[in-house]
Amino acid sequence: DSIIISMGGQTALNCAVEMYNDGIFQKHGVQVLGTPVPVVINTEDRQLFNDKLGEINEKVAQSTTAISVEAAVAAAADIGYPCMIRSAFALGGLGSGMCRDEAHLREMAKKALSVSPQILVEKSMKGWKEVEYEVVRDINDNCVTVCNMENFDPLGIHTGDSIVMAPSQTLSNDEYHMLRETAIRVVRHLGIVGECNIQYALHPESMEYCIIEVNPRLSRSSALASKATGYPLAFVAAKLCLGIPMTEVINAVTKKTQAAFEPSLDYIVTKIPRWDMTKFEGVSTE
Repeated sequence: DSIIISMGGQTALNCAVEMYNDGIFQKHGVQVLGTPVPVVINTEDRQLFNDKLGEINEKVAQSTTAISVEAAVAAAADIGYPCMIRSAFALGGLGSGMCRDEAHLREMAKKALSVSPQILVEKSMKGWKEVEYEVVRDINDNCVTVCNMENFDPLGIHTGDSIVMAPSQTLSNDEYHMLRETAIRVVRHLGIVGECNIQYALHPESMEYCIIEVNPRLSRSSALASKATGYPLAFVAAKLCLGIPMTEVINAVTKKTQAAFEPSLDYIVTKIPRWDMTKFEGVSTE
């Protein structure tokens, strides 16, 4: 028996990590297809992720992991305010956000640790550009970037709440290729098989960048990238998880090109968030 864990969002990843740690897969002889569970743990555990990127001298923001409110306060005192906290093993930025002072940090850290076993206290990069790349890799180490996207809002506004443009509109050619090459190097080093996305903070006036995180799964960004490019990410990722090289996977949309061909866009796709307040009772519409 086999299982693919990268298609069910964050919940599937969290369940798979617990089952792996409890020895359930091994007990029942279940093979995990695609990205192995230890690789998922390396991307979701903030300290392990920073350590893995350090092995290839990649850039992450100055940060410290914490498993208690007091540890978070001590880390923030060293890093300075304002600072950013990020939850590990969390969906859609749940529990993450900017903290302006110690009181605000204590409040945020308490909430974050109620939904996550670990948080990352990180140097603020508020005002930097937020850019992400969708990447696919197969078992033969073929790796391509399918789509890059840029948030209209600077870092500090969650991607889900922000206007997003595909492809990016304000990156220079050098910046685009620098981040593309970094994405491929990171995904290969981590050992992801299938689809993932990598998120960056890019300084608006220099070539300085930091890697925020890698999501080793299909996400809301994957759906946007698929619609924007006509590259069926879920379909391709499923084939790659089965061990089929991307040179043998035909794009189900074009029915001509291989999955190893990177799409080229001569148009812009924009995602604008919509909050359907009619679903909730007692919400002010003013």
